Amino acid sequence: MKYVDITASGAAEQMFVKHGAIPRCCANDVLVKVIACGVNRPDVLQRMGLYAPPPNASPILGLEVAGEVIAVGKDVTSWSVGDRVCALCNGGGYAEFVAVPAGQCLPIPEGLSAVEAASLPETFFTVWSNVFQRAQLRQGESLLVHGGTSGIGVTAIQLCNAMGARVFATARSAEKSATCEMLGAERAVDTSQQDFVTQIMTLTQGHGVDVILDMVGGTYLQKNIACAAEDARVVSIACLEGARTEVDLMQIIRKRLMLTGSLLRPQSADTKALIASQLKQQVWPLLVSRRIVPRIDTVFCLADVVEAHRLMESGQHVGKIVLEVCSD
Repeated sequence: MKYVDITASGAAEQMFVKHGAIPRCCANDVLVKVIACGVNRPDVLQRMGLYAPPPNASPILGLEVAGEVIAVGKDVTSWSVGDRVCALCNGGGYAEFVAVPAGQCLPIPEGLSAVEAASLPETFFTVWSNVFQRAQLRQGESLLVHGGTSGIGVTAIQLCNAMGARVFATARSAEKSATCEMLGAERAVDTSQQDFVTQIMTLTQGHGVDVILDMVGGTYLQKNIACAAEDARVVSIACLEGARTEVDLMQIIRKRLMLTGSLLRPQSADTKALIASQLKQQVWPLLVSRRIVPRIDTVFCLADVVEAHRLMESGQHVGKIVLEVCSD
């Protein structure tokens, strides 16, 4: 099969398409013939040698795919050969074939293409597990998501809006802020021009927000604490600005804040299967009805993976970047 190999950790130019063996399908796996796979920030970090795959995971990049089931493990009863699925992978998505735990697969929502479906798993699993499972966002509460035009941001805005939350976002330009509002944010703060703490406190009449989803880290943590409501939940899922900072503990204590965080990839297959089950029941109908619409920025052929990573690193995209397994 064709797959993307990294000759050495570092720049995007270290990636090349090579040929190798089709992965083995274990007892609880399905083997998927990949039509398209999503590109995510952890792929870039792994390529750079900054994010090692967990034990027993494929060293090949790629955390989400869409395609057709061509084989099932002996213990799999939930899927059959010929089923169209999208799946959260433990790795190995940048390839023509990938073996995936059966519980991490979902049906491609009716009306969506494989390219659209390939953009779903990583962000929807991440947002659902952190915002709804971990932070317990409820209807009528408010959410602030940073990086509102990233894949995570676009998903969080649309999903939380559909679930009845009041949604705010940040972005780093007026154009991207306008896009966040078009997607469903009540207000997006252009952080290149405005202080988001001041703006959020004004927009919430001094109350603050109930849940904050943060991928920035660094100095944003103290700012998040400053604009959090009493009993708010602050969820950190990345630290693009830095992993270390200084915070005011008295604000955390006085407001009774919960600070938490998680990584999706190292979690167990059972945990991911539970997330998949909840997504199928509560979120997939919103995709079928087009209440939530995947936002694809650019589609590249697998052979153009270097250009896809350059776009991801530039931060100029809005929504998801997808690789398609194009015929030679």
